[in-house]
Amino acid sequence: MYNIIVPTRDQVDPKAQTIFDNLKKNLGMVPNIYAVIGHSANALESFLAFSSAQAQGSFNAKEREAVALAVSEFNGCSYCLAAHTALAKMNGFSEEETHHLRAGTIEDPKLGVLTRLAISIVENKGKANPGLVENFFAAGYNESDLIDLIVLVAERNFANYVGRLAGVPIDFSKAAPLQKSPKQTESVESRN
Repeated sequence: MYNIIVPTRDQVDPKAQTIFDNLKKNLGMVPNIYAVIGHSANALESFLAFSSAQAQGSFNAKEREAVALAVSEFNGCSYCLAAHTALAKMNGFSEEETHHLRAGTIEDPKLGVLTRLAISIVENKGKANPGLVENFFAAGYNESDLIDLIVLVAERNFANYVGRLAGVPIDFSKAAPLQKSPKQTESVESRN
């Protein structure tokens, strides 16, 4: 199997170098996933602009992290689980809550509806469970929120696919594996 390296600043083109410099200035580092995406300056610039624009959408930072954790767990992206567990904690979630978000067992009713629908969107390739869509609207969300949720799912799928395909080395604290029931384990294994 071909290994996609995590490039250094000197190994990317000048446009990507500028983005790396801005990331280092703003974050104190260039996360490995951004570095890998930086093999294509266009892809990195587009992804960061897309993410930044979506941060102005329907959902606050906690809700976005809830979706990121749920989708990353479903997709089995260890890198994104580590990164978004750290970000979720920075946005007020406890370690235990991050586990519940990933497992789909969060007690908060709105976050539960949001994360379950996000998983259904991924699992069913866009044709989400109609009951979950109804629950989403019953929880007070609207059509704009639904479109923004689809965008969040697409954003996370892209990062998850990069993380898994490239085997991006984790540069955050690893997320602890979830304790799964036999049924959950069987479902996850059938997807891998």
